[in-house]
Amino acid sequence: MGPSKRFSFMVLLVVCTVVNAKRPDTWAPFADNSNALRQRHAEGYCAMYDICGERSDGKKLNCPHASPSVKPNELLGAKIQSLCPTITGNVCCTEEQFDILRSQVQQVIPFLVGCPACLRNFLNLFCEFSCSPNQSQFINVASVSKVGSNLTVDGIDYYVSDDFGEGLFESCKDVKYGTMNTRAIEFIGAEWFAFLGKKAEPSLPGSPYPINFLPTALNSSEMRPMNVTIYSCGDTSLGCSCGDCPSSEACSSYALPAPPKKGSCTVKIGSLKAKCIELAVAILYIILVSVFLGWGFIHKKRKRSLMSGTKPMINVPANNKKDDENVPIQEFKDVTQVSNRVQLSIVQGYMSNFYRRYGTWVARKPILVFCLSVAIVLVLCIGLIRFKVETSPEKLWVAKGSRAAEEKQFFDNHIAPFYRIQQLVIATIPESKGGKAPPIVSESNIKLLFDIQKKVDAMRVNYAGKMVSLTDICLKPLGEDCATQSLLQCVYRLAFLWIFLENVTFLNLKRSLPSPIFLDYFKMDAAKFDKFEGVKHAEYCFEHFSTAESCASAYKAPLDPSTALGGFSGYKYSEATAFIVTYPVNNAMDAEGGDIQRAVAWEKAFIKLAKDELSPMVQSNNLRLAFSTQSSIEEELKRESTADIMTILISYIVMFAYISLTLGDISHSSPFYISSKVLLALSGVVLVMLSVLGSIGFFSAIGVKSTLIIMEVIPFLVLAVGIDNMCILVHAVKRQRLDLSIEGRISNALEEVGPSITLASLCEVLAFAVGSFIPMPACRVFSMFAALAVLLDFLLQVTAFVALIVFDFWRTEAKRIDCFPCIKLSRTNANLDKGSHQQKIGLLSRYMKDIHAPILNLWGVKLVVVLVFLAAALASIALCTRIEPGLEQKIVLPKDSYLQNYFDFLEDYLRIGPPLYFVVKNYNYSSESRHTNQLCSISQCDSNSLLNEIARASLVPESSYIAKPAASWVDDFLIWVSPEAFGCCRKFTNGTFCPPDDQPPCCSKDGGPCGLSLTCKDCTTCFRHSDLQNDRPSTAQFREKLPWFLNALPSAGCAKGGNGAYTNNVELKGYEDGIIKASAFRTYHTPLNKQADYVNSLRAARDFSKRMSDSLKIDVFPYAVSYLFFEQYLDIWKTALINLAIAVGAVFIVCLVITCSFWTSAIILLILSMTIVDLMGAMEIFHIQLNAISVVNLVMAVGIAVEFCVHLTHAFVVSSGDRNQRMQEALTTMGASVFSGITLTKLLGVLVLCFSKTEIFVVYYFKMYLALVLIGFLHGLVFLPVFLSLFGPPSKCAPIEKQEDQP
Repeated sequence: MGPSKRFSFMVLLVVCTVVNAKRPDTWAPFADNSNALRQRHAEGYCAMYDICGERSDGKKLNCPHASPSVKPNELLGAKIQSLCPTITGNVCCTEEQFDILRSQVQQVIPFLVGCPACLRNFLNLFCEFSCSPNQSQFINVASVSKVGSNLTVDGIDYYVSDDFGEGLFESCKDVKYGTMNTRAIEFIGAEWFAFLGKKAEPSLPGSPYPINFLPTALNSSEMRPMNVTIYSCGDTSLGCSCGDCPSSEACSSYALPAPPKKGSCTVKIGSLKAKCIELAVAILYIILVSVFLGWGFIHKKRKRSLMSGTKPMINVPANNKKDDENVPIQEFKDVTQVSNRVQLSIVQGYMSNFYRRYGTWVARKPILVFCLSVAIVLVLCIGLIRFKVETSPEKLWVAKGSRAAEEKQFFDNHIAPFYRIQQLVIATIPESKGGKAPPIVSESNIKLLFDIQKKVDAMRVNYAGKMVSLTDICLKPLGEDCATQSLLQCVYRLAFLWIFLENVTFLNLKRSLPSPIFLDYFKMDAAKFDKFEGVKHAEYCFEHFSTAESCASAYKAPLDPSTALGGFSGYKYSEATAFIVTYPVNNAMDAEGGDIQRAVAWEKAFIKLAKDELSPMVQSNNLRLAFSTQSSIEEELKRESTADIMTILISYIVMFAYISLTLGDISHSSPFYISSKVLLALSGVVLVMLSVLGSIGFFSAIGVKSTLIIMEVIPFLVLAVGIDNMCILVHAVKRQRLDLSIEGRISNALEEVGPSITLASLCEVLAFAVGSFIPMPACRVFSMFAALAVLLDFLLQVTAFVALIVFDFWRTEAKRIDCFPCIKLSRTNANLDKGSHQQKIGLLSRYMKDIHAPILNLWGVKLVVVLVFLAAALASIALCTRIEPGLEQKIVLPKDSYLQNYFDFLEDYLRIGPPLYFVVKNYNYSSESRHTNQLCSISQCDSNSLLNEIARASLVPESSYIAKPAASWVDDFLIWVSPEAFGCCRKFTNGTFCPPDDQPPCCSKDGGPCGLSLTCKDCTTCFRHSDLQNDRPSTAQFREKLPWFLNALPSAGCAKGGNGAYTNNVELKGYEDGIIKASAFRTYHTPLNKQADYVNSLRAARDFSKRMSDSLKIDVFPYAVSYLFFEQYLDIWKTALINLAIAVGAVFIVCLVITCSFWTSAIILLILSMTIVDLMGAMEIFHIQLNAISVVNLVMAVGIAVEFCVHLTHAFVVSSGDRNQRMQEALTTMGASVFSGITLTKLLGVLVLCFSKTEIFVVYYFKMYLALVLIGFLHGLVFLPVFLSLFGPPSKCAPIEKQEDQP
């Protein structure tokens, strides 16, 4: 027998000594064991017989009688045969000894009855020890003591053969303790190590005398190890399920699930190891670079040959260059008046004609246009009276009709809603920075817990005129005491096995707890702290939390200390550095109901108490405190929505100040206060805000709630588009000849830029509009609001803002001061600019014409630009694959939120994952159906049953994310009705339910003696084996006994009672028809520390459920409270790509329809795609996760990127000359407007966001917007001009020579 197996076997053996001892109340010292002891080790002789006394604590002491075995009477013989079929003939136990054995074994049977082989082996161990007629051959009384006038056993040697010990271990090692979600050998092995070879201390379960376990007998022919027949768990007659015996031949064909393949596809090249995607983009880059360089070489060679073989074209005289450099494109149109000079598409032609006539009309009737356009938007703003903001996470991120939402609704309606969790985490402070924190388990710290608990219990909050306390709203598993999970709760009450069975029931009731819960060692009573020796008692309970009677809680639910303490490793609970106190509170189905509102009111008071009183208390003891309630995140999100209002306001003010300066003129002929356009810029910004308000007002009027994303993103987006259009319009007007009337200037300007503004705006509107079909509410609502806001902004720009430009022209002509138009300067104070027919171009235009464009025209620069941008795009594709889905909770909260510390504490101290339920729909329990065997995991269940497969999955937690086998009400119910579990399902003579002997009415409620009382003396088991069908209840039996089981309280008499453990796990509504509509099986996820863990655990659970549903033909789905919020990340990549594809595709289609040029549309598509890809690459560099916010930002980036490329591309198409000249002309006319209107304006506004108080603004708005502005600028004003100069579409302009030949 191997050491580990022998150890586990010995651990099991200790139980047999426990069953012969009653629980002590006081300590009794060992008696003198110097008395002589005569023993006879021979067949047919006993080593111990009868009871000769008891310790002062009530533990019975056997008589050391070396006497022949005794023939029992017929009744006793029948009793012994029913429990111990291996013992026949004489016995070594009296009827009293057997009754004690039977009552104690009764507590063990429900654990092991699911595996008959293990149960039989275990019962044989009990029976041979207590009643074997050959007891003296393997039991040696090592010492005796005197109690009164009698000698009693004071120590024994117990010899057990290796074969039996190893067989017992093998048959029981995989048996599950269903309700505890663990395996028997793991649980017992951990519990009984401290008891091996030791005598029980006072008030503790265990042997009343020391036991020495030996595998080999002494060198004597009279003694030999106990070695009765051992049964394998794979035995055909006593076979166990595959879940309890995976090594059996019947289960060998079912291999463990394969572990996941870690990492992605990789390729090894020599000593280098690269991902497949990285290698692929590297190869693609080499190919594209080779093609480009080859094309460049051929192109240059062909160009040189053409230049050497042809005469140079006649150039414009050099002396005209200076005069022509300031002449805009439209001026040539005005001079030549050749209609076919710019050959626009049909759509663009209609648009140009429309804008030419429309511009004249607006310039003549600006007041009418301004009033009508603004009035329409103001009417839309009336809807703001119904403005509401949606803050519910479920309604923001969960699509209506989504699978997670439907499953949650089903679970809440048919099982039970999760409970609300309030939690305190108290931790020690490291002695030095980076050092190890000291243990928290000390007398002063435990007393501090008592003081904290007193304040929480005393807290009252007024709700609807009534005072609400924790007792009024807390979870009460058995209807009496609150299930407060704290170190302070427990007292010793029960012996090992039935304590275990009784207490694990709470695990099922606390399914709402997303974090671990605690042991309750002092029953919330400070007096118990001193009575049970304070810290020593707590440390004892850490090791014996389910074996010691005094470690049970007031609500009868001791739990594993690993769920009660944090900051320790292994089983070193005394080294824990954190306490956790959890208050489960009942949840309500209806959010408008009074119960949930009472809970919310109490939670707000709890947070205030923690901040104002508990934190100072904890800090005064040199400890740290973190706390949270169910409503904390929602409340902090509401505070976050107002935390950065000032930051956003300053950002907009900075952008407004800059645009006010850039729209103005620097004129030597007029004072600055005349030529400036601050009032025009302010009016334009007001129009932008009106468009946003009009959009919000319209959707508010029809009942669509706004979101925080809308309030934060859309103004930024519309302001970017609006300012760009404002700059383009103003600069176009400024480029017109000064000798033209205002009607001519407006008409020419709109004809020049109107089509490109319309093209860009329609692209953006359609891109956002199609996004409104996305199911995710946050993205859909954003797209709807953004589409209408951009549309309104465009309409106001070409109506009201054009009218404002006319007003500003009138003001300037009248020499009225900007911002104070009522003040007019005299003519003598302002000189007219005579002798010039057009305004001089601005500083940015000169930079674009004289510096930026010439540099980009250099062939070497073009080569570098193409290679660098191509490398960046391909590298970004590789980086995109590393972006993780999710949204860290800490990011969305204000930096000063108390939840920041709470989430840090959870990550540092908690070691358990959230509860996971596998919900079965329409379980057919009738005898004709196979569903029962397809679900259960005990004997005769299918080897590939749901519960067996869950147990197998728990063996590979790294891929399944399942930590333990599931707690099964089906298994426990089948065991409960089993005739072997004779203390469970019982009935009175009238056929009604008879509870176990330790429960009323069999046991008095006042705590009096329990046992075989007169009330229950005639109770019998519900069924005999002959009553069952293949050890399964019939349909009628199942229907009748299931409510009994669910109402039965767990206790020492029967630990398998379902009340509390499974009350809410089975829906009894309509079950009389043979169909249980909903039932749940609970297990736990492994610790989930990262967002990716939550997503992967959901995916793994759903894959597992689908496989089981397909295999068993039973509808199974997984459910955890986190699934509702993390489901979006399963398809977040799909959602993002669809959104982006729709947006970019819409832009391409609009461009194609308006320009009628596939070449032009394809170039715009390329630039948009590269911009988005590079932005996603920047997301990985900045560690920005993919979620609804980043998806919205990416879609918004499409809209802004359109502004960077559409205007420049349109200007390039309508310019004359070769590609280099047209690129330079496009940069001169439109580059400056784009650079000042978007790049500089947005750059200044974004820089202000870095001072935000909320991390989400810093990450998702400052970093992402900054990357967007810089990437958009580089692609729009660096790569696009170079690409156009190399591969740009042909010009729509006729050759200049044709114009010169005209008369």
